[in-house]
Amino acid sequence: MHRTVFAVLLLVVGTSRVAETRAAEMTAVRDLAYAEPRNERHLLDVYTNDKSANRPVIFWIHGGGWRRGDKAGVQIKPQVFTDRGYVFVSTNYRFVPDVNIAGMMADVAKAIRWTHDHAKEYGGDGKQIVVMGHSAGAHLAALVCTDAGYLKAEGLSLEIIKGCVPLDVSVYDIPARRKAATEQRLIDAYKLAFGEDEADARKYSPALHVAKGKHIPPFLILYVADRPDTKEQSALFADALNKAGIKAATFGGENKTHTSISVDLGKPDDPPTEAVYKFLDDVAPARK
Repeated sequence: MHRTVFAVLLLVVGTSRVAETRAAEMTAVRDLAYAEPRNERHLLDVYTNDKSANRPVIFWIHGGGWRRGDKAGVQIKPQVFTDRGYVFVSTNYRFVPDVNIAGMMADVAKAIRWTHDHAKEYGGDGKQIVVMGHSAGAHLAALVCTDAGYLKAEGLSLEIIKGCVPLDVSVYDIPARRKAATEQRLIDAYKLAFGEDEADARKYSPALHVAKGKHIPPFLILYVADRPDTKEQSALFADALNKAGIKAATFGGENKTHTSISVDLGKPDDPPTEAVYKFLDDVAPARK
């Protein structure tokens, strides 16, 4: 009896130590300023577990309807991706009405510039970046990966972006989506984010920037399977990319919500997660 209890205690203590060791392997460096003057919206966090490696970087852009959200809302993603051999970066950016989409995109581009310049300090390769984002962050991710002008303003080329994974957004073609919108809350959200000018709507539409010869990276476009708007827009965007000779695939998450497709990313036996892993193995394999 005593031996059994002792063995169980050893097992519990041992398991606890393993968990503590695993948690200790990942280092989180928070609130690094990527632009001046330093402020809350111009900060990013870096997660790594090997500063000596030359690992690809996952660059994450949070959602929140272009008007809220925070870089800390990453759930298990940093642990999962660093365990798989990546450096994970999560960035803040400014919101409407303080700035328009162009201002947000300037923030995202500056954060990518910082990541490119400083990745090596955290074990990353600044020329091997995969951009990911959820909801509004998915829109910003897709736009920075199709309109080369934002990175060009920071002295960078799209060649450093090896892949893009936007999660569940329905505004890859804003004019088309706006015409189809019937819910007042969406109409109001699009008006706040994109304004009413048709030229701006086109300028901020990732699908309308797709063209050959721009070094646009491969895409894996995730969406909630039973959301017709995101399904339709994802298919439209993937079709435009493929017609331009850019590798793109869509993946519909079954039994997901707009929130859970992001929250569940990284969980075991999660089909969208497995799709992401396969995509990463193809475009930016981890250096373990």
